[in-house]
Amino acid sequence: MKTATADSWYETQRLTDDVTLIFEPHMKPFYRCNIWHVRGRDRDLLVDSGMGVVSLSQQVSLVTERPLTAVATHTHWDHIGSHHEFAERAVHPLEAAVLAAPTRESSYAGNSVTAKKESEIFERLPPPPYRAESYEIEPAPPTRLLRDGDTVDLGDRHFEVLHLPGHSPGSIALWEAATGILFSGDVVYDGELLDDVIEDYLASMERLRNLPVRVVHGGHYPSFGRARYLELIDAYLRQKRSLAGGSPETWSHVP
Repeated sequence: MKTATADSWYETQRLTDDVTLIFEPHMKPFYRCNIWHVRGRDRDLLVDSGMGVVSLSQQVSLVTERPLTAVATHTHWDHIGSHHEFAERAVHPLEAAVLAAPTRESSYAGNSVTAKKESEIFERLPPPPYRAESYEIEPAPPTRLLRDGDTVDLGDRHFEVLHLPGHSPGSIALWEAATGILFSGDVVYDGELLDDVIEDYLASMERLRNLPVRVVHGGHYPSFGRARYLELIDAYLRQKRSLAGGSPETWSHVP
């Protein structure tokens, strides 16, 4: 497999609402984390930081132009690799210990980032010194803990923290009621959803379904609007409740 260069590892795509998508084009879509940059009046927001095999701050100048808070929607390896590069780092309390001292096991890299799986993860390999066997995530002790109902304040933009466990214990999303924008992490995106605790995931999906979401910027795959948002949530609820033998009286939103 060919090896990528450091200066080609990231690409950016400017969207509306002062949102920029940063992504790692040499990773295959299932593993490719969406890194979201949001410009505010007083400071910027970074939602997740990718795999960390190439310095995000050195290769993408956008993330170093202004004060910035780097939020981890959860602490899986593909979302927190570059968090250590930023002075202000935020995460839910249940996953603070992982961000502070990640291991291959706690970040779930141990079963994913292996030489045998490189053809599944990459279109091109990361540049040296990357090696699958020695891949580690740098510690990034959080400077702020984000609990359900907290606000990430950019001055003119305000994002409410939603604790949505199920994919991981401390999974969070960021909700901007004024614009209808949801940064959903890995709780909901337009692809195969991976649940850790199904009961928690069901409750999180029920909660999300009640939000008047206009656009979703997920942790993987392209962004989408409200119709697809409801379709994805309902499909998940219907599938999991069918498998669990749930009753209609209990699950109010499933068609």
